[in-house]
Amino acid sequence: MPRIPTSEQKTQCFNLCVWFSKLYLPINIVRIDDRTGNIFFLAGEENIIEIYPNGQWRYVR
Repeated sequence: MPRIPTSEQKTQCFNLCVWFSKLYLPINIVRIDDRTGNIFFLAGEENIIEIYPNGQWRYVR
């Protein structure tokens, strides 16, 4: 059964989409990891972000 993002993840994902679009970077991939429940977010060609179920996020690269 596929995972559903938490409300914190949805809010943070929206905020990051707004932030990156203000920098004129395309949002290329938004995907949830079924194993961990984390959201994988790729903006531009090299901005990789992981959003945890509690809404906290970090740059992966």
